[in-house]
Amino acid sequence: MFEPFTDIVPSFFGTLNQGPLFLTIFLHSLIVLPMVFIYFSEKKKLNQK
Repeated sequence: MFEPFTDIVPSFFGTLNQGPLFLTIFLHSLIVLPMVFIYFSEKKKLNQK
């Protein structure tokens, strides 16, 4: 699944290039988790009124 680095300098884009699984985890942690957090916080605000 993970291939060893062939870059001289291991960079951020080299890490993203490891494969689809890392990209999926990265995108979920960047986009989906904050959306879930905002959803539940807004839901709690609406229930308090």
